[in-house]
Amino acid sequence: MVEHLSRPEWLEVEEFLNRTLIKADPALDAAISTAQAAGMPAIEVAPTAGKFLMLLARISGARRVLEIGTLAGYSSIWLARGLPEDGTVISCEFLPEHAAVARKNIDNAGVGNKVEVRVGAALDTLVNLQGPFDLVFIDADKGNNVNYLKRALELSRPGTVIVVDNVVWEGAFLAPEAEGDALAIRQTLEFLGNSESLEATAVQTASSKGWDGFAVAVVK
Repeated sequence: MVEHLSRPEWLEVEEFLNRTLIKADPALDAAISTAQAAGMPAIEVAPTAGKFLMLLARISGARRVLEIGTLAGYSSIWLARGLPEDGTVISCEFLPEHAAVARKNIDNAGVGNKVEVRVGAALDTLVNLQGPFDLVFIDADKGNNVNYLKRALELSRPGTVIVVDNVVWEGAFLAPEAEGDALAIRQTLEFLGNSESLEATAVQTASSKGWDGFAVAVVK
């Protein structure tokens, strides 16, 4: 067990992992830089997490992926790269200006034929979708996580993999007085743990994104 790991060491480890396992990628770098230029928050997944999503898509044999929360398309690109040529990612983005940036980044990465970005409130978009999806990635407004999970289950099949990002949130959900996003994250974890339809776990992470983590579930 590693004790007293400091933030600078997290960053050094992350930099090593990125240059050793991820390597430079102009399309992904552009997705980050265009997001910064557009004034978007720097809340895209870390490169190692993006590649994890890509590998998870390949390992699971996914052909249809649902992503809730597009932002600038960074994770959309990773997910699309994990699919076969006839695979599809449907990504839900609330803000039209974010969706426009994402569309350019996705096309620039050469996976535009695999990704459809739907604009509007995700809960409205999800009503009009038909399943089943093989992989679902939830990374949007935390207050609706449980609602997203419920709809994801309706759009899933036995064996569908569901990933939920940001489920540790610096441990803020542990506070008895937790509210807002912290309370929503605790409710998300409780839903995952109590659902008779899911087998789930969570993994903590430490990186430039801080102390956080993600949950992975499989539909029974």
